[in-house]
Amino acid sequence: MESLAAEGKESLYNSSSSESQQNRSPPRKSSPSPDDAEKTTHLRFLLSNAEAGSVIGKGGSTINDIQSQSGARIQLSRNFEYFPGTSDRIIMVSGMVDEVLKAVELIFSKLLDEFYAAEGDEVDPESKIRLVVPNSSCGGIIGKGGAIIRSLIEDSRAGIKISPQDNYFPGLHDRLVTVTGTLRGQMRAIELILLKLVADSYYNQSVNAPFSYAVAYSAMNYRPNGAGVKYQNNRSLSKEDSSSVTLGVADEHIGIVVGRGGRNIMEISQLSGARVKISDRGDFVSGTSDRKVTITGPERAVRTAESMILQKVASVSER
Repeated sequence: MESLAAEGKESLYNSSSSESQQNRSPPRKSSPSPDDAEKTTHLRFLLSNAEAGSVIGKGGSTINDIQSQSGARIQLSRNFEYFPGTSDRIIMVSGMVDEVLKAVELIFSKLLDEFYAAEGDEVDPESKIRLVVPNSSCGGIIGKGGAIIRSLIEDSRAGIKISPQDNYFPGLHDRLVTVTGTLRGQMRAIELILLKLVADSYYNQSVNAPFSYAVAYSAMNYRPNGAGVKYQNNRSLSKEDSSSVTLGVADEHIGIVVGRGGRNIMEISQLSGARVKISDRGDFVSGTSDRKVTITGPERAVRTAESMILQKVASVSER
């Protein structure tokens, strides 16, 4: 529900809401058709680590309660397995259409009360929700000339934006659909979007791989604008569960990895549990002007750190 880490340009339409705020009240109940209500589907969206912790609850109590009340199944990507280009985790809610909508409503109501609602508010607070939708399914939301998305905005009175396909993450086939407004408007927009997606056979198949980003992107050998090449991957160093990866990062981009006063590299090490070492100035990968960024530690920690570094390099290359 937070803003995008690197929102960049966003395409299509946004509502211009000059409507007066409504008093705080429960969002209107979803009313899918009987045929749609019987269909099994899923919905993915992004949460910050703090929001994910709130949804999980102590010992998993909150997430279990939401699943029990809604009948839906709720899964989250593991800690530090983020959607590419963000520092946000992916949550997937699956079940019948009405079960999914009920679970999403319970989740967002809790997050709204905990993170957005100020004490004594007499109007509905507004927030931002980012849905993860396969690129090939976005056409069903946009419509010819944007006709469908305009009708969704008009019906729900929520703002809806669809991010451009992210060319800086090769192989990424998902886009972010950002829905802004009050909980009432957001839930109506999500209902309308979900009903469009239910009719898409490709969307229903995409449930098979909900959170493969961290593994997929840490394993990629790609070089956005001359940065982020993996040169080696040595396993079984001093310990059986240790590994090492050396990335080549263009010298002009090394600052984004280090950060002011070493803040970024320290954060990467702390969050991932891996050790990150950058070669001295002038110490390049042979035949290039790329500095060596060597990551060592347990394999999962190395993958996490590598993914975080490549995301930072991609973000500065984009700018």
